[in-house]
Amino acid sequence: MVPPGEREGTEGRPFFTVAICTFNGGERLPPLVTAIREQAGSVTSVKMEILIIDNNSTDNTSEVVRRLQSIGGTRLRLVHEPQQGIVHARNRAVAEAPGPYLAFVDDDELPVAGWLKTALDALSREGADCVGGKIEVVYPGESRPQWMISAVEAFLGRVDHGSVPVWITDRSMPIYSGNVAYNARALGAALQFDPRYNRAGSGIGGGEDSVLFWRLLERGARLRYRPEMVVHHHIEPRKLRRRYFLYLHFLAGIRHGEHQVPDYPGQLVGVPPFMWVQLLKQLARTLGMVLRQDRYALRQGMNLTHVAGSIVGRVRRWRRR
Repeated sequence: MVPPGEREGTEGRPFFTVAICTFNGGERLPPLVTAIREQAGSVTSVKMEILIIDNNSTDNTSEVVRRLQSIGGTRLRLVHEPQQGIVHARNRAVAEAPGPYLAFVDDDELPVAGWLKTALDALSREGADCVGGKIEVVYPGESRPQWMISAVEAFLGRVDHGSVPVWITDRSMPIYSGNVAYNARALGAALQFDPRYNRAGSGIGGGEDSVLFWRLLERGARLRYRPEMVVHHHIEPRKLRRRYFLYLHFLAGIRHGEHQVPDYPGQLVGVPPFMWVQLLKQLARTLGMVLRQDRYALRQGMNLTHVAGSIVGRVRRWRRR
């Protein structure tokens, strides 16, 4: 790991690390590494590296990385993180990056031309502490399911805050770790992902990037949205089922109940009375929309499972006490 005081490049140039955290993503790495290397020539003001954090993959990830290293081009470094989960992998990337600049891109994404240059411009010229951009969703076979409405698609990681660069000042314009870059030197110890929101292996859920985004907002960090900073997020077929979104919100609700809902008087098995009322209201609303065949019934069902998960999270917290 890189000591905290050594977040500097060499030859008088700052260091820019592009980190890819992967679990069994060997087949997805070659096009991603190639896309990043193609853009590296446009950012000669920094010293570049691509950092692969292998989080206990059981496929041929290590072999693929060695083959990509032999091709030449932008430096490619492989680090194994033994603690399972995306939070541990991301925090390992933070510790390994020489700095000051660190970008994250997921192994199921491809950055478009200008992605790297835009991120560097925001961090170095504009003085952003954190910058994110558009995440465009690409469906298998280019076919979007008929039931997929925009309000649901956002939970596939889609981000589009318009075509004009803006400074972010509240939670209404989130940026996520699938397409984000940080000034690690400016953020210091604040650049850490919360292990309570870990997602292990091929599981779903998480929320560690949202929690970090909220924390940076509260600290007054300079957060920037740049629409030219675009990645294409290729969606796995397993995510294109309604139950995926329902379960995703149930898990998010559990974490919300465990870690964010405060204590209230008159709790029943650790659950505030108003949450039981919320559950009944959301259930009635969901059933009504299903019976009417309302196209927003799935989104409403996601609200229901989130409340149910929050109650489960509160009960878990009560039991631990």
